[in-house]
Amino acid sequence: MPTYIKLTQDGLTTVEDPFTFVADDDQYIPPGDVILSLARFQTDGERLLSEGRAVGVRVTADETVESLAYDLPRLSVVALEFPKFRDGRQYSNGRLLRERYGYEGEVRAVGDVLREQAQFMLRCGIDAFEPADGSTPEAWAHAAGRFRHVYQRAADERVPAFVLRAERQ
Repeated sequence: MPTYIKLTQDGLTTVEDPFTFVADDDQYIPPGDVILSLARFQTDGERLLSEGRAVGVRVTADETVESLAYDLPRLSVVALEFPKFRDGRQYSNGRLLRERYGYEGEVRAVGDVLREQAQFMLRCGIDAFEPADGSTPEAWAHAAGRFRHVYQRAADERVPAFVLRAERQ
Protein backbone atom coordinates (compact mmCIF):
# COMPACT_ATOMS: atom_id res chain seq x y z
CA MET A 1 0.00 0.00 0.00
CA PRO A 2 1.42 3.44 -0.86
CA THR A 3 2.35 5.86 1.92
CA TYR A 4 2.43 9.61 2.43
CA ILE A 5 3.42 12.09 5.15
CA LYS A 6 0.71 13.34 7.50
CA LEU A 7 0.67 15.81 10.37
CA THR A 8 -0.65 14.02 13.47
CA GLN A 9 -0.67 14.84 17.17
CA ASP A 10 2.75 13.19 17.33
CA GLY A 11 4.15 15.36 14.52
CA LEU A 12 4.86 14.48 10.91
CA THR A 13 4.74 10.75 10.29
CA THR A 14 4.42 8.25 7.46
CA VAL A 15 0.96 6.68 7.11
CA GLU A 16 -0.51 4.17 4.70
CA ASP A 17 -2.76 5.69 2.06
CA PRO A 18 -6.19 4.04 2.08
CA PHE A 19 -7.26 6.00 -1.02
CA THR A 20 -6.93 5.03 -4.67
CA PHE A 21 -6.73 7.83 -7.22
CA VAL A 22 -9.13 7.20 -10.11
CA ALA A 23 -8.21 8.99 -13.33
CA ASP A 24 -10.91 10.49 -15.52
CA ASP A 25 -10.30 7.97 -18.31
CA ASP A 26 -10.57 4.93 -15.99
CA GLN A 27 -13.81 3.13 -16.83
CA TYR A 28 -13.75 1.08 -13.63
CA ILE A 29 -13.92 2.62 -10.15
CA PRO A 30 -12.34 0.15 -7.71
CA PRO A 31 -14.01 -0.70 -4.40
CA GLY A 32 -12.91 1.17 -1.31
CA ASP A 33 -11.88 4.76 -0.67
CA VAL A 34 -11.17 6.85 -3.76
CA ILE A 35 -9.88 10.25 -4.80
CA LEU A 36 -11.46 11.67 -7.96
CA SER A 37 -10.80 14.69 -10.10
CA LEU A 38 -13.22 17.57 -9.60
CA ALA A 39 -14.94 16.80 -12.92
CA ARG A 40 -15.30 13.10 -12.08
CA PHE A 41 -16.58 13.94 -8.59
CA GLN A 42 -19.30 16.12 -10.11
CA THR A 43 -20.35 13.12 -12.22
CA ASP A 44 -19.89 10.15 -9.86
CA GLY A 45 -19.42 11.66 -6.40
CA GLU A 46 -23.00 11.54 -5.17
CA ARG A 47 -23.32 7.85 -6.01
CA LEU A 48 -20.01 6.95 -4.35
CA LEU A 49 -20.85 8.93 -1.21
CA SER A 50 -24.27 7.24 -1.01
CA GLU A 51 -22.47 3.87 -1.06
CA GLY A 52 -20.80 4.87 2.21
CA ARG A 53 -17.33 5.26 0.76
CA ALA A 54 -14.74 7.76 1.90
CA VAL A 55 -14.32 10.08 -1.07
CA GLY A 56 -11.69 12.70 -1.83
CA VAL A 57 -11.35 15.25 -4.60
CA ARG A 58 -8.16 16.21 -6.42
CA VAL A 59 -8.21 19.91 -7.34
CA THR A 60 -5.84 21.23 -10.01
CA ALA A 61 -4.27 24.67 -9.70
CA ASP A 62 -6.61 26.19 -12.28
CA GLU A 63 -9.75 24.93 -10.47
CA THR A 64 -11.34 26.63 -7.49
CA VAL A 65 -12.30 25.06 -4.18
CA GLU A 66 -15.42 27.25 -4.09
CA SER A 67 -17.17 24.69 -6.28
CA LEU A 68 -16.75 22.15 -3.44
CA ALA A 69 -18.21 24.37 -0.69
CA TYR A 70 -21.50 22.47 -0.46
CA ASP A 71 -19.86 19.04 -0.46
CA LEU A 72 -16.92 19.72 1.88
CA PRO A 73 -18.56 18.29 5.03
CA ARG A 74 -18.93 14.95 3.22
CA LEU A 75 -15.40 14.77 1.80
CA SER A 76 -12.59 12.94 3.58
CA VAL A 77 -9.71 14.55 1.72
CA VAL A 78 -9.08 17.43 -0.65
CA ALA A 79 -5.88 16.84 -2.63
CA LEU A 80 -4.39 20.08 -3.94
CA GLU A 81 -2.28 19.40 -7.02
CA PHE A 82 0.87 21.52 -7.36
CA PRO A 83 1.83 21.45 -11.07
CA LYS A 84 5.25 23.06 -10.39
CA PHE A 85 6.97 23.91 -7.14
CA ARG A 86 6.91 27.60 -8.02
CA ASP A 87 3.13 27.70 -8.62
CA GLY A 88 1.55 29.07 -5.44
CA ARG A 89 -2.15 29.03 -6.29
CA GLN A 90 -2.79 26.00 -4.11
CA TYR A 91 -1.56 27.84 -1.02
CA SER A 92 -4.56 30.14 -1.45
CA ASN A 93 -6.88 27.16 -1.87
CA GLY A 94 -5.50 25.62 1.33
CA ARG A 95 -6.24 28.80 3.29
CA LEU A 96 -9.69 29.11 1.76
CA LEU A 97 -10.55 25.55 2.73
CA ARG A 98 -9.50 26.09 6.35
CA GLU A 99 -10.44 29.71 7.00
CA ARG A 100 -13.42 30.51 4.77
CA TYR A 101 -15.08 27.11 4.55
CA GLY A 102 -14.00 25.68 7.93
CA TYR A 103 -12.96 22.39 6.33
CA GLU A 104 -11.65 20.02 9.00
CA GLY A 105 -10.77 17.04 6.81
CA GLU A 106 -7.40 16.25 5.34
CA VAL A 107 -5.86 18.74 2.91
CA ARG A 108 -3.16 16.91 0.98
CA ALA A 109 -0.45 18.41 -1.25
CA VAL A 110 0.25 16.30 -4.34
CA GLY A 111 2.28 16.83 -7.48
CA ASP A 112 5.56 18.78 -7.50
CA VAL A 113 5.78 19.00 -3.69
CA LEU A 114 9.21 19.63 -2.16
CA ARG A 115 10.24 19.67 1.50
CA GLU A 116 11.48 23.27 1.21
CA GLN A 117 7.78 24.17 1.00
CA ALA A 118 6.85 22.32 4.21
CA GLN A 119 6.54 25.29 6.56
CA PHE A 120 4.59 27.37 4.05
CA MET A 121 2.18 24.53 3.30
CA LEU A 122 1.57 23.84 6.99
CA ARG A 123 0.93 27.55 7.56
CA CYS A 124 -1.74 27.50 4.84
CA GLY A 125 -3.61 24.57 6.38
CA ILE A 126 -2.18 21.70 4.36
CA ASP A 127 -1.66 18.75 6.69
CA ALA A 128 -0.64 15.86 4.42
CA PHE A 129 2.02 15.55 1.72
CA GLU A 130 3.01 13.28 -1.14
CA PRO A 131 6.58 14.55 -1.60
CA ALA A 132 7.96 14.48 -5.12
CA ASP A 133 11.52 14.33 -3.82
CA GLY A 134 11.10 11.17 -1.72
CA SER A 135 11.67 13.04 1.56
CA THR A 136 11.22 11.35 4.91
CA PRO A 137 8.93 12.66 7.67
CA GLU A 138 12.05 13.60 9.66
CA ALA A 139 13.34 15.74 6.79
CA TRP A 140 9.90 17.38 6.49
CA ALA A 141 9.77 18.04 10.24
CA HIS A 142 13.21 19.64 10.09
CA ALA A 143 12.20 21.84 7.15
CA ALA A 144 8.88 22.75 8.79
CA GLY A 145 10.58 23.90 11.98
CA ARG A 146 13.47 25.71 10.34
CA PHE A 147 12.27 29.21 11.27
CA ARG A 148 11.27 30.05 14.82
CA HIS A 149 9.32 33.23 14.05
CA VAL A 150 6.65 34.06 11.51
CA TYR A 151 5.86 37.53 10.22
CA GLN A 152 2.19 37.34 9.32
CA ARG A 153 -0.97 35.56 10.42
CA ALA A 154 -2.00 32.37 8.63
CA ALA A 155 -4.23 29.31 8.95
CA ASP A 156 -1.83 27.69 11.45
CA GLU A 157 -2.62 30.47 13.96
CA ARG A 158 1.03 30.98 14.98
CA VAL A 159 1.62 34.31 16.68
CA PRO A 160 3.53 36.75 14.42
CA ALA A 161 6.81 38.28 15.59
CA PHE A 162 5.37 41.82 15.74
CA VAL A 163 2.77 40.67 18.27
CA LEU A 164 5.40 38.94 20.39
CA ARG A 165 7.54 42.09 20.35
CA ALA A 166 4.59 44.25 21.39
CA GLU A 167 3.80 41.91 24.29
CA ARG A 168 7.38 42.25 25.62
CA GLN A 169 7.21 46.03 25.79
